[in-house]
Amino acid sequence: MSEQVSLSQGYQTPTAPVGQLKTNRGLLKYILLGIITLGIYPIILFSSISTDINIIASRYDGRKTMHYCLLIFLISPITLGIAYIVWMHKLCNRIGFELQRRNISYDFNASTYWLWGVLGSFIIVGPFIFFHKLFSAMNSLSEQYNING
Repeated sequence: MSEQVSLSQGYQTPTAPVGQLKTNRGLLKYILLGIITLGIYPIILFSSISTDINIIASRYDGRKTMHYCLLIFLISPITLGIAYIVWMHKLCNRIGFELQRRNISYDFNASTYWLWGVLGSFIIVGPFIFFHKLFSAMNSLSEQYNING
């Protein structure tokens, strides 16, 4: 009464990811749903980014990114917004290191945040370019993770 188990029955190899990460982050969706939900969707989106980067990179770099909700509701008000700047800098660097480690040719790191997200705000479109680059980087990492783990 022994049954043979095959991979076609839905069992995953040990290197496959446990779950599939979202790969549909986009700037237009971020803006429109942010307006429609009165700012709730950006909180959900950045919460998923902070969770996803921990899933993707923690076993390789040994770090853990603070959850976005903890940051914006508790830590950032206490530090008058400085914690958000530090968190975003570290998040962008961590994403950049993981892109390099996985040999994904996409230019993204903390300098992207400082140049487009901060200094680019003087030309109004800079933050939009930064968010587009952030979402593209996370989509690339998530796609690669969904395939290779």
